[in-house]
Amino acid sequence: MQFLKKILDFYIFSNIHVALAGFSLTKITLIKFDIEGNLIPFFVALSIIISYNFIRFFEIKYKRLQWFKSWFYNHKVSLLFLVVVAVILLCFIIFSNSFNLKSIVVLFPFAFMTLFYVVPLFKAKYLEFSFRNFPFIKIFSIAIAWAGITVFFPLYEAEIVFTSEVYIEFFQRVLILIAFTLPFDIRDVNIDSKQLKTLPQVFGVNNSKIIGYVLLLIVILIEIFNEDSGFLYSCILMFISSIVAVFLAFSSSKRSRYYSSLWVEGVPILWYSLIVLFL
Repeated sequence: MQFLKKILDFYIFSNIHVALAGFSLTKITLIKFDIEGNLIPFFVALSIIISYNFIRFFEIKYKRLQWFKSWFYNHKVSLLFLVVVAVILLCFIIFSNSFNLKSIVVLFPFAFMTLFYVVPLFKAKYLEFSFRNFPFIKIFSIAIAWAGITVFFPLYEAEIVFTSEVYIEFFQRVLILIAFTLPFDIRDVNIDSKQLKTLPQVFGVNNSKIIGYVLLLIVILIEIFNEDSGFLYSCILMFISSIVAVFLAFSSSKRSRYYSSLWVEGVPILWYSLIVLFL
């Protein structure tokens, strides 16, 4: 059991799990818009492994994530190997004939938001200014960056014309990702700096859950009236929204890290799996 726990911890804490979530969200977008044989989901997954491990290293270096520090340094060789392999594979995709280099233009602002989520944009005396440290910005920057990377980026790379259908998909993805991220903020409500002013810190845990339910309800209502979505796709989206609502309902600051980092983070993988099975 201890051996299996070590494997599970490496899978989660090395960001392979979150990379698969990013892969799944990107695949969902491509499937909805009937795009096949595309390497962009792998591009997104590899980018997440590289960027998220860099973010973890940066946060530990600046004395954040102290609970994670010992595990990170105990596995630094394995993590370095994983990142190096990810960089090599990413370069292979970028320089392959099938990759549209122009798509980097669309990716840039969302990659910028991801990088400067923790890396300070600028410093003023003892204060650091990053997206993470601006009041209320944290959860919105995460949702917008992820929606942009998993909706706008793959569609632009595939040279899809941006119609209202694309913007509706992006808007729905932002809303569901905000609700999806709330369990993480609820988990860290007593740990996060009070200066962050996350939704649970400002409105309280219960009111934040209500905000999440309202956002998910908006996603469902949009889907009901969206004539561009197929029936089965809409049913799956509404089911996934309900799953997110259930996870949100049972979220608390007392939940283990596996609750959010494994189970909640696994919702996009479930979403993609259902689409593969039923579409």
